[in-house]
Amino acid sequence: MSDTAASETWRTWIAGRAHTFLLYARQQTRTEEDARDLLQEALIEAWRRTAEGVPDNALVFATIRRRAVDQARAAGSRAKREEAWAGGAGEWFEPDLGGPDTDRALASAVQTLPEHLREVLTFRIWGELSFPEIARLTGAPVATATSRYRYALERLREILGPEMP
Repeated sequence: MSDTAASETWRTWIAGRAHTFLLYARQQTRTEEDARDLLQEALIEAWRRTAEGVPDNALVFATIRRRAVDQARAAGSRAKREEAWAGGAGEWFEPDLGGPDTDRALASAVQTLPEHLREVLTFRIWGELSFPEIARLTGAPVATATSRYRYALERLREILGPEMP
């Protein structure tokens, strides 16, 4: 494949999936900036790991997840040092995710889910991964991945009320 064709393939692939990967990166990080940085690093790593070809979606999700864990550990250590030095200033503000529109209500409801349910829900709905792929990513049996997805949907129905399909 020529460099031009490879570049176009990559651009098309990114354009069709970047929003899904960013959604997952947002769930794994504390800030929008961290999510964007994490996503960029994960895409570059996945691209390099596939010999500069188009990576598998599951590989990108796994790379985001691993890098987010590393980032959280580093941030946690840094926060402890800074808090000890500054006398424990704590959080300055909380993000306002509330609001009347559906997108904000759904985003808020999804954030209330436990990590293991939220992760499976994201992989399945926005990542369009199969349950066997989700099971490989999470290290859980396929039946567990399926149950977590079902439980996530049930919890969202409880939170959002009967209007949710």
